[in-house]
Amino acid sequence: MGEQQILQDKTVVVTGGTGSLGRVLVRRLLSAQLGQPARVIVFSRDEAKQHEMRLAWQHRRTATDEVIYHGLQQKLQFHVGDVRDPHALAAVLREAQVVFHCAALKQVPTCEYFPYEAVQTNVGGAQNIVRVIRSERLPVECVVGISTDKACQPVNVMGMTKAIQERILIRANYDLPETRFVCVRYGNVLASRGSVIPLFHAQIRQGGPVTITTPEMTRFLLTLEQAADAVLTALQTARAGEVLVPQAPAARIVDLAQALIGGRPIATQVIGIRPGEKVHETLISEEEGHRTSVRQGYYAIAPLLPELRGPQSDEPLLGRAYTSADSLLSLAELEGLLSRQGLLVDAETPLAEAWA
Repeated sequence: MGEQQILQDKTVVVTGGTGSLGRVLVRRLLSAQLGQPARVIVFSRDEAKQHEMRLAWQHRRTATDEVIYHGLQQKLQFHVGDVRDPHALAAVLREAQVVFHCAALKQVPTCEYFPYEAVQTNVGGAQNIVRVIRSERLPVECVVGISTDKACQPVNVMGMTKAIQERILIRANYDLPETRFVCVRYGNVLASRGSVIPLFHAQIRQGGPVTITTPEMTRFLLTLEQAADAVLTALQTARAGEVLVPQAPAARIVDLAQALIGGRPIATQVIGIRPGEKVHETLISEEEGHRTSVRQGYYAIAPLLPELRGPQSDEPLLGRAYTSADSLLSLAELEGLLSRQGLLVDAETPLAEAWA
């Protein structure tokens, strides 16, 4: 079976499948891009989001009994549960061959105020997946963990817990050699929930000011589709223990604000860097750069543990850190990117109608 059919007749579980990435990923899985799965199971703890997603998939506006009943006989299935609960995970992973682990606490301030909650979900959730596969001897072929740029040289709780999540999943290759554990690490996703673009849109609608933390701040920019591309590429190409990083564009946040404001008479206001933020985000540290291969639009970070490294490849090495300050988009390039994503509105459009 070719790698393009890697999911043919497989049962796939997406933890946190009702989130921004999870929804796009589920749609891509059901499109048979990598083969037609036997089942795609969304596992999350939010029944309301599951219900909305179920209605959308069935093209229904209102719920009647048949929308929910017999749901476990559909190709797309929904299971309510929490990655903190190993028993719930065992029930949903029992028949799975592929797991995309998207479930996380990811809001930086929330994790700072409730650090142990972040530990239980981001660290404990990954450990529970590994423990269940091992203790139940489950036939899982691959687990793809979703990480973040904040896991690299972390300065906040969210990044710290995601860094440990990466290490737990990578280490699992040693104990469970028949299951391939890989990770994907990427930066900000354009216009996702909690990101800066919806905030700027709201501030522009209200007539400003648009708040900038610091003029020097830069961030990676990735669309949800590109994030899903990276996840599916990791499934197909990443070797056991690798962390796959997409080569992503980056921009200054002040330029992002200017592009969204356009010709409108709206002021910007510098409010200072927020707790837990970096001026520049790092996707690959200097130490990691010396064990990072350059691979067809991606970087592949080899495991730190020597027991998990495969034979030396002939792929070129990055050999340095990779940060959001490395290669910045110009204002014109940034405007083009935002326009293609439908995130720019002509300056002639009334503010009340912009991004309505």
